[in-house]
Amino acid sequence: MARGQAASAARRKSTDTGVNGVVEGPVTQDELLKYYRDMLLIRRFEERAGQLYGMGLIGGFCHLYIGQEAIAVGVQAIKEPGDQVITGYRDHGHMLACGMDPREVMAELTGRAGGSSKGKGGSMHMFSTEADFYGGHGIVGAQVALGTGLALANHYRDNKKVSFTYFGDGAANQGQVYESFNMAQLWSLPVVYVIENNQYAMGTSIERSSSETHLHKRGASFRIPGEEVDGMDVLAVKAAAGKAAAHARSGKGPYILEMKTYRYRGHSMSDPAKYRTRDEVDEVRKTRDPIDHLQERLAKQGWADEAALKAIDAEVKRIVADAAEFARTSPEPDPSELYTDVYLEAAQ
Repeated sequence: MARGQAASAARRKSTDTGVNGVVEGPVTQDELLKYYRDMLLIRRFEERAGQLYGMGLIGGFCHLYIGQEAIAVGVQAIKEPGDQVITGYRDHGHMLACGMDPREVMAELTGRAGGSSKGKGGSMHMFSTEADFYGGHGIVGAQVALGTGLALANHYRDNKKVSFTYFGDGAANQGQVYESFNMAQLWSLPVVYVIENNQYAMGTSIERSSSETHLHKRGASFRIPGEEVDGMDVLAVKAAAGKAAAHARSGKGPYILEMKTYRYRGHSMSDPAKYRTRDEVDEVRKTRDPIDHLQERLAKQGWADEAALKAIDAEVKRIVADAAEFARTSPEPDPSELYTDVYLEAAQ
């Protein structure tokens, strides 16, 4: 390689050192810009979803992912085709990270026929096997058993696929979680349990609700390895997820990742979040925001100036505005849809 070419390659590829000096591996300019765009898409989408909820266009429950974007994007960065993703009801960010069409996600939020579940799932119950996304589940912790079941199917099929099963710090105290841990380790199932620890569950701090606040240790009695990860750093998430997925994919069984993160909004749109101070939220926004953090990395590498970042933001805003308009104008489901997808139709 010529000297000029080598210098150019060095500028566009670097090895980042993340929190606590952990080497996160080589990363390219294109990769960093993609992660930035993907996180910004989730942020802008959720901001618009909050606006539509306030206008009465989204009914029922609506749980926003603002602040936690690095987790879904970082894990998705190492996901292989056919690996499954399953999560709870704070699920819009995971759907977008999986590549689902923002139009279909927003239309589902507004209960329209153009939605990913034809308007019948709403915020908490979206689904797309085409995107390897298995929900969106409203019962706290229920998806942990289902995600373990996906891993069991992978094990039977010996397809080398991994189930990425997300749940929060509140769900970590549910009984079915530990039943799932035991089965997964006993049968060496290929599952990565991703605990999104945003520290408040619905509205109670983890210090008041959990005797063991280091949730990555919850699998110790089942001999499941685990580690704590800076969930506000997309590259730290990517590195940890890659390690955990390789462990599970190789037949060594489950792995637990505790993603230390923070949500900026209340538990849901109806939550005034009076259990924490505005100063606390502002401090996290100022010092740990995952998107700002990536902006700093891009600037440090000389890979994106202010104009480039503004262009990405403008593109993302256009996509979100289009999704919102599609959701607003898409028709409501036909009444006949009430009877579809309820039971499996028997072959005649």
